[in-house]
Amino acid sequence: MIAIIGSAVFFILLERIFPYNKGQRVFREGFFDDLVLYTIAQSYILSIIIFGYIIYFIDSTTGLSRLGLMRDVPIWAQLVIYTITHDLYIYWMHRWQHKNKYLWRLHEAHHSPQKVDWLSGSRSHALEILINQTIEFAPIILLGSPPEVIAYKGIISAVWGMWIHSNININTGKLQLIVNGPEMHRWHHSTGKGRNRNFSTKLAIWDWIFDTAYFPKPEKPNQYGLKTFFPDGYFPQFLFAFRAYKRSKK
Repeated sequence: MIAIIGSAVFFILLERIFPYNKGQRVFREGFFDDLVLYTIAQSYILSIIIFGYIIYFIDSTTGLSRLGLMRDVPIWAQLVIYTITHDLYIYWMHRWQHKNKYLWRLHEAHHSPQKVDWLSGSRSHALEILINQTIEFAPIILLGSPPEVIAYKGIISAVWGMWIHSNININTGKLQLIVNGPEMHRWHHSTGKGRNRNFSTKLAIWDWIFDTAYFPKPEKPNQYGLKTFFPDGYFPQFLFAFRAYKRSKK
């Protein structure tokens, strides 16, 4: 918690000092919903469901964790393995969400903020998080990894999520060919050509390998969000995913 909160404060300060889009307020529209309901309440409830019910049921049924398949692997090596494999999964899942009309319903909440900053990445539909975090943490538990691997992996995901959405004007140069950051990811949240590109989360290399990278330097996106209506407030946004389907452009 100290690492996550400290990182949030650090990103807020950098957004004030080196803003990517100038004039963007800290307490933007939807800030408190994103912080209180998405980041705190939803994350807490989903963690109980994911760890206390779903993964517990799988493990108690199969007994996989008792085999301790990853128990003796160094923690640093486990973090590398889990980070890379889950990131590759997220890349393909993310692409699928943009192609499939039903999965897009779950993902469009994440694209709805019209101001992108360190907190906006936390706005994701509960079912999307349920799926992705179950797949993220189930292998760690089922393969018998030490409990601290869960905590470290959670910190990596949380801090990296804040980083790639942050409103920070930074130039990482050729590092952007490997490591993902706000330079490329902000194009993914734009309403322009980058919307259906730049699917990588932690490792930008997937976009370059699979030809989905979009990085038209020195241009900058100037508009974010959805091209279609999306409601305000956590509960209307949750229910909006289950509306009657109408064919429309994203």
